[in-house]
Amino acid sequence: MQYERPQSTAEAARLLHGATGPARILAGGTDLIVQMNAGVAEPALVVDIKRIAGLRDIVAEDGGFRIGAAVSCAEMGEHAALAAAWPGIVEGANLIGSTQVQGRATMAGNLCNGSPAADSVPGLVAAGATARIVGPEGERDCPVAEIPAGPGKTTLKPGEFVASFFLPGRPARASDAYLRFIPRTEMDIAVASAAVNLVLAEDGSVAEARVALGAVAPTVRLVDAAGAALVGTRLEEDALEALAKACRDACAPIDDKRGTIEFRTKVAGVLARRAALIAYTRAGGRT
Repeated sequence: MQYERPQSTAEAARLLHGATGPARILAGGTDLIVQMNAGVAEPALVVDIKRIAGLRDIVAEDGGFRIGAAVSCAEMGEHAALAAAWPGIVEGANLIGSTQVQGRATMAGNLCNGSPAADSVPGLVAAGATARIVGPEGERDCPVAEIPAGPGKTTLKPGEFVASFFLPGRPARASDAYLRFIPRTEMDIAVASAAVNLVLAEDGSVAEARVALGAVAPTVRLVDAAGAALVGTRLEEDALEALAKACRDACAPIDDKRGTIEFRTKVAGVLARRAALIAYTRAGGRT
């Protein structure tokens, strides 16, 4: 196996593009190292991006935040301004694994691992976040929602990797929330999850809403009908039930030992209701 530590994103893309066998990015390594030890992944080339300038930083940009691909989940939780603006994003990142894992794990790795149950991805999708992708043809920005392609798969082209994420600026009355259901109290994989991002009008009604579900379809699913059900409301009971129904209708889960199709579908609606109420309160709304 060849190990490289490039000093720029262009050099990293060149190495990936020129690889003669399977190539993998190393940021946190909490998935990759485990997969390698288990023999699931046997890369011919590992490209370590942690030393590339900017990829370990969280910086203000255009009223929002640029988060480098090698920023750990723990570092996100310690960033006061990010946690205040996007608490739901930070919640998702801080649910990945144990405290020790969060010190290394990254949102980029969580996204590119391709798990439908990834905890950081629903919040990113609900936020309308974009990823900056670097490849042999240069840089491009892509909505995070368009990157997952199915379990273990992404839409990234050969030689491309995620270098950073951009979270847009927020108006004063806006917030988000993320919730998941797991069989244990911690360190488990979501059976179902929901992220809700709200912007409120001056009168306290919902002006904008985005709702994303995890672990109930082959990829994280943005449910437009669920968001539309909340717009113009103050989260009255009929609006919340319309939200929950839209989420249930959007589900296409599997049956496995961790949860049935019926259970996952019902829980997705419940979690979306609860996350919406949390986001609404955080944004300054009163039910």
